[in-house]
Amino acid sequence: MIENSIPEIVAERREGVLLLRIERPDKKNALTQAMYTALTAALDAAERDPAVRVVVLTGSGDSFTSGNDIADFLAAPPTGEGSPVFRFLAALRQFAKPLVAAVNGVAVGIGVTLLLHCELVYARAGARLQLPFVNLGLCPEAGSSLLLPRLLGYPRAAELLLLGEPFSAEQALEWGLINGVGADAGTTLALALDKAQRLAAQPAEAVRLTKALLKRAEADAIRETVDLEGGYFIAQLASPEARAALQAFATRRKPGG
Repeated sequence: MIENSIPEIVAERREGVLLLRIERPDKKNALTQAMYTALTAALDAAERDPAVRVVVLTGSGDSFTSGNDIADFLAAPPTGEGSPVFRFLAALRQFAKPLVAAVNGVAVGIGVTLLLHCELVYARAGARLQLPFVNLGLCPEAGSSLLLPRLLGYPRAAELLLLGEPFSAEQALEWGLINGVGADAGTTLALALDKAQRLAAQPAEAVRLTKALLKRAEADAIRETVDLEGGYFIAQLASPEARAALQAFATRRKPGG
C-alpha cells in the first residue's frame, strides 16, 4: 500500500476505510501533476488491497480543492491519456470500490467533477462549488458534460457549465448533486467516515457488484465522453483565448485587462 508518498497527499487507514486528504492549504489544495500522480497511485493500491473496502476523499483547511494549480498546469499542460490528470480521471472512473467525498470547503473545476464519480458526497454548510471551465477558455472534463445534464437536467447543467457561476452546498443538496450537508468541516468528515465505515462493514463482493451494476448503463458513454472532452480540452489549452484567460487568472486580472 502506498501511503504518504508526497506530503501534499496524506493517507490514513481507518477500519477498512482509506482516507485520502489533500494537504496544501496555503494554495487552497490546488492540484499539481505530482499530486495527481500520488492520488492515482493511492487509488490503484487501494484497488488491489483487500483490507481497503472504501476510499474517502477530503481536503484540509478551508478548501476541498480549488482545482488545477494554474502555474503548474501552464508549465506542463496535459498532452494525452498518459498525462497525470487524465491518468487520475481514468483511475477514478474505473475504481471498483465505493468512493465517498467530504467536501470541507471550496471546490472548483475538477474538485466538483470528481464528485460525479463518487457514490456518496457530503459537503460543509456554506461550501462554495464552481465549474469555471468556459470562463478559462476551456471545456468540461471528467465526463461532466454527460453526467451533469443527466443528474441535474439540461437547463441547470447548461447554466453551471456555460456561466461558471458559484453555487452553494445547500443548492447542490437541493439539486441532488450531493447526499448531505454537515454543520462544519469536522461534522462533514465525521458524517462521511460514518457512512464509509457502514459501507466497509457490508459484504465486499455484494458492494462491488452493486456499484458495477449501478454504473453499467452509463459506463461506455462516460468513457467515450471523457475521451472526447479530453481531446477538446487539450486543443483548447493551446488556443489563444485559453492561454489569455489562464494567464489572467494566474495574475488575478480579467482577460484583456
